[in-house]
Amino acid sequence: MADFDPASSDTAPPAAGQRAIPRGRMALLFTVMLTTAAGNTAMQSVMPSIGTSLGVDDVWISLAYSWSALLWVICAPIWAQRSDRRGRKAMMALGMLGFIASFLLCGIMLWMGLVGILPAFWALLLFAAARSLYGGFGSAAPPAVQAYVASRTPRSERTQALSLVASSFGLGTVIGPALAPLMVLPFFGLAGPFLIFALIGLVTLIALRLRLPDDVPRFPARGSAYDAPYSGSPTAEVSKEEQEESQNAPAKLRWFEPRLRPWVVSGLIGGHAQAMILGIAGFLVLDRLGLRGDPAAGAGPVGLVLMAGAIATLLAQWGLIPRLKLGPRAASLWGIAIAALGTVVLGLGQNLHTIALGYSIASLGFGLFRPGNTSGTSLAVSRAEQGQAGGVTASVAGASFIYAPALGVWLYNYSDWLGFGLIVALCLVVFAYGSRALQADSTLTLDRR
Repeated sequence: MADFDPASSDTAPPAAGQRAIPRGRMALLFTVMLTTAAGNTAMQSVMPSIGTSLGVDDVWISLAYSWSALLWVICAPIWAQRSDRRGRKAMMALGMLGFIASFLLCGIMLWMGLVGILPAFWALLLFAAARSLYGGFGSAAPPAVQAYVASRTPRSERTQALSLVASSFGLGTVIGPALAPLMVLPFFGLAGPFLIFALIGLVTLIALRLRLPDDVPRFPARGSAYDAPYSGSPTAEVSKEEQEESQNAPAKLRWFEPRLRPWVVSGLIGGHAQAMILGIAGFLVLDRLGLRGDPAAGAGPVGLVLMAGAIATLLAQWGLIPRLKLGPRAASLWGIAIAALGTVVLGLGQNLHTIALGYSIASLGFGLFRPGNTSGTSLAVSRAEQGQAGGVTASVAGASFIYAPALGVWLYNYSDWLGFGLIVALCLVVFAYGSRALQADSTLTLDRR
């Protein structure tokens, strides 16, 4: 196809060997990412208040995510490789199952802690264990979605295509904080958002099963397709190009092989900066607005700040990247520089307006940086390696959340400027390294037909 158009009809003819992704299928992919993003940001907006209600130190709340993040790093490449053999749809469904089970159990454990059935220590420990289901199994969905889109888009359009997918995550980060205060229910209290998003995830899974075509090859890693109904969905489909490429199974991608090294290094360092600022933001709002004594009242302001940042992220991904036609290198470098500026403004903020402004500027920067880094990783490898590239991207993102949020919160509690200073330093390191190491956009986005 000449241009990537998510709204193209099912009958739109492909061009130059490329297939348009029909509007209905793109909507499903969009919904998968939207649901997981909205659920996770809703969780982030209420967890500082939950931790305060339980009487748990901030750093332990941040560390509760670490085991899940480690599992994400380990499991994402495994699921990405399986998606090449078992199909992208199967891995998306597995990821949604992990999301549903994790949120349901997390909500139950936290509710039991909040009402006094469980001691705070055990409630948090069981929350971390339930959260690990998302890291272990939820990590199957994002690389499968990325590989599905990347394998169906030309190189010159892939930054915009993957930016659209990333924007579904960005839209979710707007919806999650906006809905979280409304989901604090009378009986379940602050645990309400977890239970409601588990139900939303179930609806998304059913739609995925029924509406997305089955793409499982008849013979794993051989690429032959077969036509058979699957849960009422349309018939199976594997393109001729995908069949030919899967017959020559690519070698396993390593994180630091020469093609990927610049993108992985910049993604790791920049991802740590983003994870730290996400970890600090909620606690910063509670402290500077004087809401530690009334944690339930903190969910609203924290949600507003996260929502403002998410809107800025969408502005980057829906507006700036396609309108300015930014390539991977330009989006990454401009984004990380803007993120550093936003971090400085956030560190200076003393009221809700300034905090939201600083967080929005930082989010705008990371909203440019993340799609740029993702598309750079995708364009650095062949079409047959897109599943593995998606796994690398997901692992790098997960690695940033193993300890960075807890480190950021610990430094912030010790001294505000230690936390913010480290974030700014990491952004500047990425800018300096990326200016020298990242491949030029003109080379990366050149279509190879």
